[in-house]
Amino acid sequence: MRTNPPQAAPQDPQCVILLHGLARTAHAMKKMETALEKTGYTVVNQGYPSTKHPIQTLAAQTLPAALAQCPDEGSIHFVTHSMGGILLRQYLSEHTIPRLGRTVMLGPPNQGSEVVDRLGAWAPFQWFNGSAGSQMGTGPDSLPNQLGPVDFPVGIIAGNQTINFLLSTQLPGSNDGKVTVERTKVEGMQDHLVLPVTHPFMMRNGAVIEQVKIFLAEGRFDYP
Repeated sequence: MRTNPPQAAPQDPQCVILLHGLARTAHAMKKMETALEKTGYTVVNQGYPSTKHPIQTLAAQTLPAALAQCPDEGSIHFVTHSMGGILLRQYLSEHTIPRLGRTVMLGPPNQGSEVVDRLGAWAPFQWFNGSAGSQMGTGPDSLPNQLGPVDFPVGIIAGNQTINFLLSTQLPGSNDGKVTVERTKVEGMQDHLVLPVTHPFMMRNGAVIEQVKIFLAEGRFDYP
């Protein structure tokens, strides 16, 4: 990895919309928000009630509200964590964003998660994660697997470290404690990078943030 990765110098105005993951709030993306604002982007750190509605409803409510806060000109980029990436894919399956730029997805369950397969019917799981959490299994009829390939510039960062060893026992292969590295991938993605980070905290990791800035500026990651 380059010792001093280049800082993006966006042509004004450029907007970055941040979408947090399941059972989190916009506060989880605060460090990312601050870093991107210092780089020169207009940042919309959009919260949404992730455990209160199905993904389709969340996407229909959340994306228009976020887009309305971006400037009227310039590219609109996205940085998403976990289920936030599925919200974006769901929205784009039914709508277009004319000025859509680049997207970085952090730990997205693009092919679902075996954790949902094994625990999704368990009442405490449903209580904590809501209907949206139950939609993210790995079966062919799960919502992520119904969305198809991406047709916009997407870079994905996957983690291969865990602090939740119990959930990791439910996951075959390298994983971040919630999603396997393999299941973060989606057909049509532009780049994919694995870093030694965990699912709950990857969006606050300095190396992840630097790679996000590189991809937003250059459309690629800077590999170690």
